[in-house]
Order: sequence, then C-alpha cells, then structure tokens
Amino acid sequence: MTDVSAEQFVEKLQTYQSDEELRKIQRYFRHAEGDTFLGVRMGQVFALAKEFIDLAPGEIELLLDSPIHEVRAGAVSIMSKQAARKKTTDARRAELYDLYLRRHDRIDNWDLVDLGAANVVGAHLVDKPREVLYELARSDDPWQRRTAIVSTMAFVRAGDLDDTFRIAEMCVADPHDLIHKATGWLLRSAGDQDRARLLDFLDRHAATMPRTLLRAAIEHLDQEQRTYYLGRKKAMQGASAHR
Repeated sequence: MTDVSAEQFVEKLQTYQSDEELRKIQRYFRHAEGDTFLGVRMGQVFALAKEFIDLAPGEIELLLDSPIHEVRAGAVSIMSKQAARKKTTDARRAELYDLYLRRHDRIDNWDLVDLGAANVVGAHLVDKPREVLYELARSDDPWQRRTAIVSTMAFVRAGDLDDTFRIAEMCVADPHDLIHKATGWLLRSAGDQDRARLLDFLDRHAATMPRTLLRAAIEHLDQEQRTYYLGRKKAMQGASAHR
C-alpha cells in the first residue's frame, strides 16, 4: 500500500474495536497508569502495521503522538517492520532510528520498547558505535533503560555478546521489575550462545540479583544448575535476614 496516511491507519484501526477486547487489555495492562486503550487485539494491530508498512516517518510520528496505546503500538510495529525489510534503504533506517530516540517519550511502556528496540535501534547500531545505549542504560526513565538492554538482541543475533553482558552488569541493581525481566531474557539468549560466559556472570551476581532477573536468566540451564543458582540466592537472603 502506497501513499498511506496516519489518519487512514487510525480510521481502519477503529473498525476493529471491541468492548470485550478492551476489558481484556485493561486487565493485562493494569499497571499502565494514565494510558488510554481502544480495545483492539494486538495481533490485529500488527497485521494492520504490515498493511501500512510504507508509512512515511512523518506520518509515523503523528501516530506516536496519539494518546491511544494501540495507535502507538501500531506506529512502533510499522517502524520495526520497515527497519527489518530488506529493501528499506540505510537512510530510511537512520530516520527510523532517529525518530525512535527523539520520541522515546511516546514509547512509554514495556511492550512498545520490545516491539521496536532490537530492529530499529539495535540493528542500526550493529556496525556503529554504541555509546548511546550506555547513555540510555543510565537514564532515569525505565523505558529508556529497557531500550538499552533489549536493543542488544540485534547484536546477540549477530553473535556479538559483549554489550549484552556489559549493559546487564548495569541493570542487575535496577529498581524496576520490568528491567529485571528484560535483562534476564537477554542474558538467557546470550547464554544460549556462550554458556560459560553466562555462568561466569551468574557466579558473580546470582546471590544478589533480583529473583525475577535470576529466574529468567537461568531458564535454559539444566535442573542442577538452576537449583544451584537459586540456592545461592536463597542462602544470601537467609544470611541477610539473620543480620
């Protein structure tokens, strides 16, 4: 589809609205304070994003400005699909990368980050300096910190694990549960390629890292290893309780 607009995307999205779906979404995103939902299944949002994959960056930014969560999800999904498409030019990928970072204020929940960080941010940085990710990892905004770690999935796919482990080091003491989950997921993925490096990380941090992060990181280990690392965490908690 060519010559498409943000307005057309929103008009079509509204035709899929369902009160039943709205109730489900509101339960699922019960912690998304201040967000507005239309009531459209995410599968339908993603299908529509594929239909509007040629949307220009300026039109995508209009979608990002929407107060409606599904509209912003559509925007980031379009960005991700465009960035991953083989025929997309490097110049367009750079535009999408710049748009993602410039309007990160509108990419303000975990699902929006996960939709675009790897393909839009990480993939753009595969052959470039990556200091921006360390700046994001030091941000006060948890969604920028989540972008920092999730973006490294693009590097993991390319067999480059250094930034995943380095940024995970920055995240092990993060106060936000949704950073723990993402960090554990990325450590698990990196560990699938280099098990020894994951075990070294766990040897240094398992006793003190948040339980959510630990459980995600060890998910692909064998039962004996999982029991060992969970036991180190439990032992540390027991020692702390008796101080």
